[in-house]
Amino acid sequence: MQTTASASPLVRLWDENGIDRNDARRLLSRLARPGTDWADLYFQETTWRSWGFEEGILKGGGFSIDRGVGLRCVSGEKSALAYTSNFDLTALSACADRAGSIASSGRSAVIPSEFRPRVVPALSMPAPDTDTAEEQIAIIEYAEKKARSLDPRVEDVCVAYQTECDRVVVAALDGRLLADERPLSLLSITVRVCSNGRRERATASGGARAGIGYFTRERIDRWVQTALDDALHNLEADPAPAGVMPVVLGPGWPGILLHEAVGHGLEGDLIRKGTSVFTGMTGERVASPGVTVVDDGTLPGRRGSLHFDDEGEPTQRTVLIEDGILTGFMHDLTNARLLGAAPTGNGRRESYATLPLPRMTNTLMLAGPYDPREIIASVDRGIYASRFRGGQVDITNGQFVFNMSRAWLIEKGRITRPIKGAMLIGSGSQALRHIPMIGNDFSLDEGAGQCGKDGQHVPVGVGMPTVRIDSLTVGGTRAA
Repeated sequence: MQTTASASPLVRLWDENGIDRNDARRLLSRLARPGTDWADLYFQETTWRSWGFEEGILKGGGFSIDRGVGLRCVSGEKSALAYTSNFDLTALSACADRAGSIASSGRSAVIPSEFRPRVVPALSMPAPDTDTAEEQIAIIEYAEKKARSLDPRVEDVCVAYQTECDRVVVAALDGRLLADERPLSLLSITVRVCSNGRRERATASGGARAGIGYFTRERIDRWVQTALDDALHNLEADPAPAGVMPVVLGPGWPGILLHEAVGHGLEGDLIRKGTSVFTGMTGERVASPGVTVVDDGTLPGRRGSLHFDDEGEPTQRTVLIEDGILTGFMHDLTNARLLGAAPTGNGRRESYATLPLPRMTNTLMLAGPYDPREIIASVDRGIYASRFRGGQVDITNGQFVFNMSRAWLIEKGRITRPIKGAMLIGSGSQALRHIPMIGNDFSLDEGAGQCGKDGQHVPVGVGMPTVRIDSLTVGGTRAA
């Protein structure tokens, strides 16, 4: 290995545990029985630290380390994984034998005669576990005091700061050998406000693959203000109307709707199994002209970005929908092989104890030509939503229900009254076909996204400009 970014995990996970390249070759040979299409070793050590601040005091802190090895064997559509937290070669060999036993017939696998180390670029910021406890506590104390100073209606503030650093090594049957450090930090601020006996709360979060230097006062101030504004918004808002109407989504975080309602359907496993609404539609129009959607795991410092995925494939910018035409999908190695497609660097796993799946990284809708004010002015009566609080999605067909945490009525081309209790109900694939206007104000989310699939959770990013979607169903508490 030739760089600090690649050498450090290799030393920590291999050299300090008495493992070398010959040991890796022997483990792969035990995994790769006749009939094996792919085998790999995934070494991981994850360090977590967290702090919680509530009711004006530091309520708690935590520190933990998890480390282990996942040994995987793939034969056809079958995958077997055995894992252990014991780096002893006897335990690793037993895991290799167990996972390799799924392949009982077919051609013999070829074991690499030597590994080909691949250099990954150095991280631009320090790993979070180099930050001191005092530095981290100072951040949450500042955020708490800032929130209390902004408005007398602030009743309580909860602040949580979490850091983690993954150190991973991937060694595989084709001779690839990669190692990396993956920092991740997150600051979450919840503000509770009270006025005339009514209480509301709201949360804003932000983070990146970065150390403590990312958390400048300007960023913290912005997140604090967002949480306060969301809480005050709901304190003063009217009940949301219900009915079918145009909806304008603001830039940045509303891209979570795109991620959930559309992105999952473009992941290779659902395409291969034929359970996605987009199966068999390559080259067809699936969205309005002007709609371009990409998945990009190469954006520097973003929450969903990686130098390489959890199978050792470099991440990349994959165009999924271009000018409304379906052009591509997101693949891991297994589904790419079974579909005869090229892998896209989207093989992701929650930990060494889970199998890789095709997953999104940073999923984005690119900018269009319209000024956001022009988009608002085009709506006679509808909803403007700038933030979401969560929802439910059927990832096989894109049917969604999303709760809007910050929304307003649009009346005669102007944003007017704040509303609360509004839900968006619809189909992702249908919503894509009803986007007549796309803004020129593309932005990314603040770095707080987390995606769940098949029980696994991985960090992700989203982004989009302001867009108008016609004829979405809005669920509310009063008639429109």
